[in-house]
Amino acid sequence: MNYSKICTEVRTLVLKTARFIESEKRKNVTISTEAKGAHNFVTHVDKGAEKMLIEGLSRLIPESGFIAEEGTSNKQGERFNWIIDPLDGTTNFIHGLPPYAISVALMEYDDLVIGVIYEIGLKECFYAWQGSPAYLNGKVIRVTDTDKVSDSLIATGFPYTNFKYLDGFMNSIRYFMEHSHGLRRLGSAATDIAYIACGRFEGFYEYGLSPWDVAAGVMILRQAGGKAGDFRGGTNYLFGEEIVASNANIFNEFQETVRKLIK
Repeated sequence: MNYSKICTEVRTLVLKTARFIESEKRKNVTISTEAKGAHNFVTHVDKGAEKMLIEGLSRLIPESGFIAEEGTSNKQGERFNWIIDPLDGTTNFIHGLPPYAISVALMEYDDLVIGVIYEIGLKECFYAWQGSPAYLNGKVIRVTDTDKVSDSLIATGFPYTNFKYLDGFMNSIRYFMEHSHGLRRLGSAATDIAYIACGRFEGFYEYGLSPWDVAAGVMILRQAGGKAGDFRGGTNYLFGEEIVASNANIFNEFQETVRKLIK
């Protein structure tokens, strides 16, 4: 499989999908919104974008399956499965507040091999494939070499349906406010992880996540020299609903700090 070629074709498809999303936003009509749960929304734009992605990705690898947020396809692939979020940051999108992004990853068996994230507001395309550097709009990107959490800018996401770790999470907010360069919450996990890959953040943690929130970001981050794990000190970030991601230098300290504070 030529991952480089496939990644190029995925980027073309993602940019086409982004144009659809932007065109719907420019119509200045009410965005049709449904609530999937408390504070968890889906719009007709999410659904239309996912349909475009699934149709295009199916042509690239006909035998592939899908793990997709809006459930447009439940097809399971034996070797290849796409993990896609057609609009990560839907609440931001509804309110006209960036960032919001398209996130597409390809998994071969159990390995992530391609990741593409397009942050629509800044028109920034982050991407990588197995064996490549990580890129932002054609330029190679790397994580920072910061080696202490105290010298790091940390990102997080607020829980909106799952509050089982809320006390620990609130403790973590206070800790990172006091023991880092600051804490940020953008509202798009895919964008948060991409920003670590290009050096804007050093670390990110959140729980209550799904595979489509993190898969592409982790692939890009890994190729940029970063690491990801879960709150328990393991590596079950893809299906374990929680993630700690950072540059390589602070990873052990950061993961252990989150583990102590939240678990």
